[in-house]
Amino acid sequence: MKIVGVTFPIPKQFMDRFFKEDKNVFVKPATVWKELKPRMKFVFYQSREDQGFVGEAKIKEIKLIDDPMKVFEIYGNRVFLTKEELKDYVKSQERWGRKTEKKKKKWLVIELEDIRKYDKPIKPKRFVPVGGQYIRR
Repeated sequence: MKIVGVTFPIPKQFMDRFFKEDKNVFVKPATVWKELKPRMKFVFYQSREDQGFVGEAKIKEIKLIDDPMKVFEIYGNRVFLTKEELKDYVKSQERWGRKTEKKKKKWLVIELEDIRKYDKPIKPKRFVPVGGQYIRR
């Protein structure tokens, strides 16, 4: 089976930003990314309430950055989180990180195109972990 894309859980309260507000830049700590390439599929997994796959997009570009706040210098208001939300997210990640870790974790930035919403959520066959997972065919 070959890797054709990726899915990451995104809380419901942020999901409509991709479909209604022209937000097309996804950012998170780098977890599942080494096999990703432009033109692969990005499937939106809505977490928390009304869980399921709710839409998809094509990956336009993938970047790894050290400072997640730099994403606003590069992409401006196309980032799906506000500066304040991203700051809070960074803080929450630091709380979970190990204090002994010397190497700073990279942040994954995925620019999306051809974003489309499904008519209704599709329940996944398997659990989608917080770190995301590859989609294989």
